[in-house]
Amino acid sequence: MNTDAARIMPTETSGAQAEEGVEEGGGKEVRAQNVEMKLIQRESEEELESKLSSDIIALVLRQPRNHKKAILYLTLTALLIFTTAFLLGYVVFRGTCELCEDEGELVPIDDTALPDHSAAVGVMYMGDLRDMLKKYLKEEKIENTIRRVSRSTHPSGSSEGNELAKEILETFQRLRMDHTWTDSHYATLQFPSKTQRNALWLVDAEGKELEEIPLDTTDYCAYSTTGTAEGGVVYVNYARWQDFDQLRSLGVSLRGTIGVARVGGGMSFAEKVRHAQQAGLVGLLIYPDPADVPQDPRRLGLSSHIAISEHVHLGSGDPFTPGFPSFNHTQFPPTQSSGLPVIPAQPISANVASKLLSQLVGSECPRGWQGRLPYVHCVLGPEFSGGDGRKLRMGVYNTMTPVLLNNIFASIEGKIEPDQYIIMGAQRDSWGPGAVKSGVGTAILLELARTFSAMVENGFYPRRSLLFVSWDAGDFGNVGATEWLEGYLSMLHLKAVAYFSLDKAVMGDDTLSAYTSPLLVDLIEGAIKQVEHPKHTGQTILAHAESQGGWKSKIIKQLYLNSGAYSFTAFGGVPAMELRFSEEARVYPFVNTQLDSAGRLQELLQGRLGAVGRTLAELVGLMVLKLSHDHILPLDVTCYSSAALHFSSQLNQLSAQLQARGLSPQWVFSARGDYSRAAKTLQEAIQNSDIQDERMNRLYNTRIMRVEYYFLSQYVSAVENPFRHVLHGRGEHTLSALTEHLSLLRSHPQLFDEARFRRQLAFFTWTLQGAANALSGDVWNIDIIR
Repeated sequence: MNTDAARIMPTETSGAQAEEGVEEGGGKEVRAQNVEMKLIQRESEEELESKLSSDIIALVLRQPRNHKKAILYLTLTALLIFTTAFLLGYVVFRGTCELCEDEGELVPIDDTALPDHSAAVGVMYMGDLRDMLKKYLKEEKIENTIRRVSRSTHPSGSSEGNELAKEILETFQRLRMDHTWTDSHYATLQFPSKTQRNALWLVDAEGKELEEIPLDTTDYCAYSTTGTAEGGVVYVNYARWQDFDQLRSLGVSLRGTIGVARVGGGMSFAEKVRHAQQAGLVGLLIYPDPADVPQDPRRLGLSSHIAISEHVHLGSGDPFTPGFPSFNHTQFPPTQSSGLPVIPAQPISANVASKLLSQLVGSECPRGWQGRLPYVHCVLGPEFSGGDGRKLRMGVYNTMTPVLLNNIFASIEGKIEPDQYIIMGAQRDSWGPGAVKSGVGTAILLELARTFSAMVENGFYPRRSLLFVSWDAGDFGNVGATEWLEGYLSMLHLKAVAYFSLDKAVMGDDTLSAYTSPLLVDLIEGAIKQVEHPKHTGQTILAHAESQGGWKSKIIKQLYLNSGAYSFTAFGGVPAMELRFSEEARVYPFVNTQLDSAGRLQELLQGRLGAVGRTLAELVGLMVLKLSHDHILPLDVTCYSSAALHFSSQLNQLSAQLQARGLSPQWVFSARGDYSRAAKTLQEAIQNSDIQDERMNRLYNTRIMRVEYYFLSQYVSAVENPFRHVLHGRGEHTLSALTEHLSLLRSHPQLFDEARFRRQLAFFTWTLQGAANALSGDVWNIDIIR
């Protein structure tokens, strides 16, 4: 049989069969009738495929007349080769790229750009990730969670609060996060006394009680000092510094009196109480005026018999472990925050305020102080009408209680830089139902966790880790979040990329506010370009803001003390942001009351609670995606150059007065120049760098992440001045305190304290110079001040 006709692979033969072979020409042959078989070595599948193709082609060439048979052989061969190549390519491609249903184009990975990973990880286009985020976010889930969370009161330490913590932990576990855990702390919280309620009395000149003014037992100011206070009553407007200055200029006697202040005015309760005690008052009552808080129940207003509760600790965290974590194993010496008040404070309703203020006599109120209390002619006090020397006595009997706090964590681990964290958090506890205070934030947090988990299941691989946190004891001044910050402060500036607070995220649907670190402004601009306004269909949030005259002035706000984001930046040195939708025309009045329910919030939003919550979740989600996707962190390191330049110009305007006192602003000018050059140089280096160079990416990102940390003053104690940030913090070391003191050179030069100013100027100058040095990188790149 001719070898061109066929090739037959041999099967294994026994020894007997082999012996029957006949030696011929140096090779073995096995003969049978009309059959000849050559024994050959086993060939690979690839060789067989190649030879098979060659044989078929040869067959076609040698038998050109059999066209149909040739075409059939060629067709089968082509189909076999195509199928084999497709299956082989699919297996290889699947191992080097991400799989994402139909979510868009995929980018192959360069193995050399990855750190030591066992397998290459694909990177999706940002457009695909945005589409995936929008696909998986569900507004109905947000609304359902808000209703579930706010079905009853759930203060920290209560059985309801503990049950909610358990539900959230189980939800995280069902989402199959990479890690879920509970971080526990012991903290001292203050609650209304169960045995003696807070009260007010009108007393005569001898102290005999004439009338008791009843108060709701649930209304209180956490961390108020306890005991009784007695004195005349003074109306102090919003209890701002300028309000007390105006009262003094009018000759109103303040020392030994009890103040009545309005909610609002851009001031927290804690700031109002601090100003009152520094002005010499012995107590402070705080009420919601109809001019500031709507009080028509028929139009979603606060009833006139409802008070608003809030803590009065001028700080955050456990006030009995300032600067230290409240871990169970720590043995710090007993101490107390300087932010605790030394006078009692109590919230009262508009009705109680009307009863008190309508009986006062004294000077007429300054222009603009008149509220809308019914039947009240605005006078300042401090005397009561009737001339019988009556006074007001207030008694506050709150009790301190040690409570075990539980912060609930879940994380999705980053695939390239897992030790860099993008953190999202929300307060869990609430004194009332807390639809706005805790429900909205918790719902958005869980929805973002669910969405990102689903995205990971469908091909999303974040470069950096995502942390989702449910904080405990937020109503007491972000205690749970601050205690965690204090516990891990030494490492967070190296690992925390940014923090997004979801507290009070939805209080309306008209106006977006971003209380933010300046480093994140570019990030919010990129997000609001892409998200449709929840109230103005067809317009992005950015377009709507610009139509009203400039988006930055409308949206960007400074971080404030009671913000869930404040401690992260002012204490921890981490860029932070808190987003909020609210009403420009109407204020949601029920926060920190027993009326903060999902039904009232839904009524305010005319049935669009889920849609507005989803819009905010999309905004946060887009910023988190950007931070978790980009090789170089998209944070603006040049943002603080303008603040330093503005202060330098103020110094320059007063240079003559400063030089007359032997003070030179040159050191500040040099530090400001060094920082501006360092920031610009870093920005240019990043723009000209190869983003595939992971080592350089790591170096650049480390410097970017530390910018906020650089502005924490190293010259003040974290215990005495926990908010050490020279631009966002509080205290003598801050730029605001320095600027305020500098202004005295013009307004009240006799009050200018040269020694104090020298100290303030030195603190700010060397903090700014330290930031410039650190931003420059290596020591040989640092500009030397001459």
